Amino acid sequence: MTAPTPPAKKKKTNYKLAWGEAKALMWTHRRTLAIGFVLMLFSRAAGFVPPASTKWLMDEVVGKKRFELLWPLALAVGLASLVQAATSFALSQVISVAGQRAITELRRKVHARLMRLPVSFFDNTQSGVLISRVMNDAEGVRNLVGTGIVQMVGGLLTAIVALVWLFYLNWVMTLATLVLLAIFGAGMAYAFKTLRPIFRERGAITAEVSGRLGQALGGARVVKIYTAEKREEKVFTVGANRLFRNIASTITGTSAIGALSTVIIGGIFVVLIVFGGRAIISGQMTVGDLFMYVFMVTLVAFPVVQMASIGTQFTEAFAGLDRIREIMQTETEDEHDVEHEPIKTLRGEIAFDDITFEYRENIPVLKNVSFNAPAGTTTALVGSSGSGKSTLISLIMAFARPKSGRILVDGKDLAGLRLRDYRSHLGVVLQDNFLFDGTILDNIAFSKPGATHAQVLAAAKVAYCDEFVQQFPDGYNTVVGERGVKLSGGQRQRVAIARAILSDPRVLILDEATSSLDSESEQQIKQGLRTLRSGRTTFVIAHRLSTIQSADQIIVLEHGEIVERGTHGELLRLDGRYKQLYDTQYRAEMDQFINPGEEILRQE
Repeated sequence: MTAPTPPAKKKKTNYKLAWGEAKALMWTHRRTLAIGFVLMLFSRAAGFVPPASTKWLMDEVVGKKRFELLWPLALAVGLASLVQAATSFALSQVISVAGQRAITELRRKVHARLMRLPVSFFDNTQSGVLISRVMNDAEGVRNLVGTGIVQMVGGLLTAIVALVWLFYLNWVMTLATLVLLAIFGAGMAYAFKTLRPIFRERGAITAEVSGRLGQALGGARVVKIYTAEKREEKVFTVGANRLFRNIASTITGTSAIGALSTVIIGGIFVVLIVFGGRAIISGQMTVGDLFMYVFMVTLVAFPVVQMASIGTQFTEAFAGLDRIREIMQTETEDEHDVEHEPIKTLRGEIAFDDITFEYRENIPVLKNVSFNAPAGTTTALVGSSGSGKSTLISLIMAFARPKSGRILVDGKDLAGLRLRDYRSHLGVVLQDNFLFDGTILDNIAFSKPGATHAQVLAAAKVAYCDEFVQQFPDGYNTVVGERGVKLSGGQRQRVAIARAILSDPRVLILDEATSSLDSESEQQIKQGLRTLRSGRTTFVIAHRLSTIQSADQIIVLEHGEIVERGTHGELLRLDGRYKQLYDTQYRAEMDQFINPGEEILRQE
């Protein structure tokens, strides 16, 4: 496995569009946010009671010996604390739950969109990157719909009210304090400007490293067989170190912010001691005023620090929303299905009309391919590796669209038919059969969720699954593991064939459907495949030419062009490319299966 390609040039976040997404989210959850803002107002208002009570405590109770005010003050502070506690709890329950609900809903929407994107999108994007889009990028929404936005607004209101009060108490000292806070704000702004791109890059690095790790784990057998453990370790180490350096940079930045805040807080206390002490000596302020002033300064400084922290989280949230927006705006393969003609019934006649296809511009994979597969017939595709057989099958499954020409289904252009309707009539057994990490029963039933237990078992018997399933203690409830790793290649193939049988398709695609079966199993399952093919339009890719002799037509592809077509007998009499392939394979099979005893006699 080769090392991953160098990371692409960083893409800037489009904050204008991301903000549009954020506003739409907040509008959707406006009622919950409104309740949160009301609760926040009560909580912040109650937060002013303790600092205000310090003036009464120092000036009236202590200074003027009005001890009768002690209990009312204590009661007021106690009630304010209860109000803060109750509103904070309610706020977290209402807003935090709403934030998590928004995250879940966004993940669901992104996942739904992803699953509707063309196969080419998945071919060009690492699965780890897509998983990060669904799981990690959506996480930042909690700061927009959850507690983040409420805390931001609440902190801002608290700071404004406290600042007005501070100017009232001592405008000179407040100006000096504001200068220090302005320095702090400027430092924060610079830090955020520096940290934002680093935070944006972290998501991309994490997705890349996770994607590579997923590939290495999924291909563990390939890694081991080619003793590539050290190479994979090196690749992962490079990615992990990139992530480490990114995180280390943010740690340095946040540590610098923390150090700056410590210096600013110290400076504010110096201002309080110098200016506050002079104000008390001159009689401009009482001791109670100074105590209240100290508390009010904290009500200004703490929200500033809190807003700075939330600001960083907002930056991450906007970057995540921007990446999600790109996915949500990517055109799905069924984007225009509503405008297309529905398919009520399907006979299954498939025709290629002068089809040309290319993955890369000016490098055609199929060139002017035309043929007709009547409903209920079997068409076999034969040719050298890279001749275009799999591409042709991909076009039939509508995984790709031709550059030119038309694919006709029952005489109608496939491009004008509803994709979901069309695919509901397809059944596929691919060369690389994918099984989900569930039971054998679940994997067979995947093609027809509403199938009864009896229907699933009937399909399994046709595919000769019974033979190996009965050997398992849990039978059809045996868990197959990720990608069916606990089954042999032939067993996975039989499960895939049973899955296709259960779907009862009108168009059947068999891409090396018996490639993982031994000769005995292949002979057993051929009858099942004949039953499955009966009355269905079938396309078969098979390297074993002996398995396609009964096909109604055999198409021979070379370099993306049809060089021969006909039945098995016709192509043999033609004595062309098919005859060459058949003779070569026939001799190889005879050499492979000849009886050793007969070989000795023949030599004698």
